[in-house]
Amino acid sequence: MASWPWLVTLRVRARAAAGRVRFTNKARLELKTLVLPLGHDDALDVLASLTPDEASEQLRSSVSGEWLYVYRPLVAGVSLYIKLALRADCVVISFHPEEDQGEEEDPI
Repeated sequence: MASWPWLVTLRVRARAAAGRVRFTNKARLELKTLVLPLGHDDALDVLASLTPDEASEQLRSSVSGEWLYVYRPLVAGVSLYIKLALRADCVVISFHPEEDQGEEEDPI
């Protein structure tokens, strides 16, 4: 396993626990339309509970060139796709069920 999942996961969890998370408009809309009844605080709990084993991939944004990180946790029997960037805050770009494969990158 690559070493990035450990460090990134620790940073995401710390920012989520401190409430230092921002959601893009796309991620906020996806969160509202999830089949799971998750609110903002629930989403923070999911982020604060991520594990390095749920880290799936690291990729470069074609818009900003920054690193983006993808997690695929299982929450209440639903596999989620969470894409985020780490800045001063954690910026959540995508938060939707895994089966939604129409993933387009948001300019952030």
